[in-house]
Amino acid sequence: MSSSLKGILFMCGGVLCLALGDALTKWLGETHSPLQIIFFRTLVSLPLIALIARYNGGLRTLATRRPGVHLLRGLIFAATMICFMWGLTLLPLAETTAIAFAAPLFVTLLSVPLLGERVDRPTLMATALGFLGVLVVVRPGGESFQPGALVVVAAAVFYALTMITARRYGAREHLWAMVFYTTLVPLLVSAVTLPWVWQTPAPWHWPAFVVAGFLGVGAMTGLTLAFRYAPAALAAPFDYTALLWAVLLGWWFWDEVPDLWVFVGGTLIIVSGLAIAYHERRTSLNRRPASGA
Repeated sequence: MSSSLKGILFMCGGVLCLALGDALTKWLGETHSPLQIIFFRTLVSLPLIALIARYNGGLRTLATRRPGVHLLRGLIFAATMICFMWGLTLLPLAETTAIAFAAPLFVTLLSVPLLGERVDRPTLMATALGFLGVLVVVRPGGESFQPGALVVVAAAVFYALTMITARRYGAREHLWAMVFYTTLVPLLVSAVTLPWVWQTPAPWHWPAFVVAGFLGVGAMTGLTLAFRYAPAALAAPFDYTALLWAVLLGWWFWDEVPDLWVFVGGTLIIVSGLAIAYHERRTSLNRRPASGA
């Protein structure tokens, strides 16, 4: 099996784990607060992340000289999780997933004021197309508008901020340290809030909490390995298979059938993301110096 094919399979597997985890979260969210779900998911995930780090460089990879940076990233990611899980309880699964695809668009826009990066005209045009897709899905002011869509948009913004901080500090911190502390802070935040949101889980909820935690780590591992084995421009487009899984899972478990505008808007967002990835790929290749004779 070629390295690129392995990367694609890891990406598809990671995305499937994400979709299944989202479906479990939506189901658990019918009974439990997002904060309680976050607590159990991160409680399961954190030891698994430490175990993975142990066999990929040792626990010394978790050492850091920037605790403040990790605290900030963890708080931002906690906000991401809260908004996204809350959104899952308010919107159909496919609609939530389509809006969440806007996160890379926010990364593009926010990288200008926060990272000082320059965005050229083709990227801006593709980003504008993506935001048009978001408007088509959300439909503000329309009869079918749901305020829960704004909660998911907020989750996309917070996730974009998480990615921007990773871009800024990732080169100076080990990957597993970034992942570990981004998981630890939401665990601590949710643990503090448990006395106010606790609902005793039913017996069949306990396995779901555990499986959701494993799926989160499986998704992270799959996506990480995908970019290790395959070029980003080849692996990244398969991230959008999440919308297919969201449609199928939403229909199977909740009889959710997205309307035409969700598919139209989702398509615009996906085309926008692919266009940005393709343009960035071409730009990076053009900037690469030619090898000398």
